[in-house]
Amino acid sequence: MDVRRPIVLALALFALIAAASAGARAQTAVGYVAGIEDVPLMAGLAPTQTNDLVFDSPQGRIVIVNTQGPLERRTVQDFYARSLTELGWDRIGDSAFRREGEMLRLEFGQRAQLLTVRFTLSPVH
Repeated sequence: MDVRRPIVLALALFALIAAASAGARAQTAVGYVAGIEDVPLMAGLAPTQTNDLVFDSPQGRIVIVNTQGPLERRTVQDFYARSLTELGWDRIGDSAFRREGEMLRLEFGQRAQLLTVRFTLSPVH
């Protein structure tokens, strides 16, 4: 029996497991809302880059990011109510959150089959 055969089989198995693991990580990669690096971008939403704004002022940062996707408003609201609360944001309305001197608002619109979601981050006055 060739002594190298078990080693080659073990290396092939290791490579297969590593490739499967890398694929699983790529599928579960989390994106973030551009300019608001600690707010996750829900799967199914994509940035439109239309009328976006990122501005640092002496009072704090101001960020407006527009996204859209084939999602239901309630599903998006539920996702952000759960995930933002876990990230330390206090929910102060259906679509408004506050954390460390900043306010995050989600505004919704509908265009055909696409839900539009505008994220607006601003300092709390």
